[in-house]
Amino acid sequence: MRRIHIKGDVLCTLIMLGLLCLLLYAHQCFTPTWDTWHLEQGSTSSRALLGALPESYVTKLVPPTHPDKTKCQSEPQSHPKSKLQSKSKPKTKTKSRSKSKKDEGTKKAAPVLPTQPPFDFEGYLRDKDNRDFRLLIDQPGKCSGELYMLITIKSVAADFERRQVVRHTWGREGVLQDGQTVKTVFLLGIPRNKTALPLWDRLLAYESHTFGDILLWDFDDTFFNLTLKETHFLQWVNGSCSNVQFIFKGDADVYVNIDNILQMLKGQKPDKDLFVGDIIHHARPIRRRSSKYFVPEFVYGQTMYPSYAGGGGFVMSGHTARRLSGACQQVELFPIDDVFLGMCLKRIGVKPSRHEGFRTFGIVRPSAAPHLQVFDPCFYRELMVVHSLTVPQIWLMWNLLHDPQLSCHSNLAPTPWPFKWRGKVLGTTGQKETTVEQDYDVTVFVKH
Repeated sequence: MRRIHIKGDVLCTLIMLGLLCLLLYAHQCFTPTWDTWHLEQGSTSSRALLGALPESYVTKLVPPTHPDKTKCQSEPQSHPKSKLQSKSKPKTKTKSRSKSKKDEGTKKAAPVLPTQPPFDFEGYLRDKDNRDFRLLIDQPGKCSGELYMLITIKSVAADFERRQVVRHTWGREGVLQDGQTVKTVFLLGIPRNKTALPLWDRLLAYESHTFGDILLWDFDDTFFNLTLKETHFLQWVNGSCSNVQFIFKGDADVYVNIDNILQMLKGQKPDKDLFVGDIIHHARPIRRRSSKYFVPEFVYGQTMYPSYAGGGGFVMSGHTARRLSGACQQVELFPIDDVFLGMCLKRIGVKPSRHEGFRTFGIVRPSAAPHLQVFDPCFYRELMVVHSLTVPQIWLMWNLLHDPQLSCHSNLAPTPWPFKWRGKVLGTTGQKETTVEQDYDVTVFVKH
């Protein structure tokens, strides 16, 4: 009887150990499944938190529960010897594996940038007859009294700092010494991405109330809608600013020597046709789809554009602007505003005049001094318009040119009309040697 009691104790001990092992095994196998089931079927508060995430993140956080795909069944059973072998493996392999896992994580975490869809030219042709949009912000008293020059700048809602630098430098409103009045307006449309500039409408309304120089129309402010900005501005001039004598129209990233332009306009009659700028002749439509200026043949079938001015800046008389207002209502809309204005000029029979002081394509670094930057105030002093400048560059150039201690190589006054560069320079076009007007004063860059 005593031996049987001892065997019974051993048997009970073994049974208890077995039950304990089973409990541990069951806890390890089924606890993750129960947790995920609780997360999926749990309270509404956890679902509400998950509802704020995208659907892809929700499916990752709450995997489907299948009893046949538990953690224990998915992992193969390994022998203790295999564990010892894995511990005895060299560390270099584990490092390479960890690095590869990190690389995979970084690759997966890298965001994929969205590709810009091609422009819908067919939709543009369908909607091109819709050319009348409401004026949301007007400046009815801008052209009251005698107005000699109206400075008009194409802008977008987000470019407040560009408008500010224009207001405080070359686009400053006021009355000149001879009594001539200069006013400024900015042309804007509705921003396409309204979330990038919250409360944009209130900001523009406050800006208009403060400065009184905002014109806002109810169309999307996109690149191909600049033609609408052109036509609506000409309508506004014809209706609300018909007394203006001359108009300068340009971009917000240009530097303008208003003194030189005013000097150029001396002797010009505002009741005659005048259109001056960086005129482009014999330009061909760009058929390359990757280009910003791509135009398919079904939109423009001809092989050459009419002569047009670079959009960085040009000057026209009030008489020409009023004539263009009527012509642009008769010409079919074209997505590139510079070329469209050239079509309107051709319709009224006005030949635009080229002036070398208008650098709407920027300044090319001279070959005589390729290591120097083209930022000499004495060089800018003799120009009319220089395109593609940043806000600090415009502010710096304005202060350098108006520095009373500025001394240049020559003390010439601003060049009168017509503008001519000093001297000639020989240039080659690849086929024959031609004489072209000099683009820069070589001595300026050498001495600089």
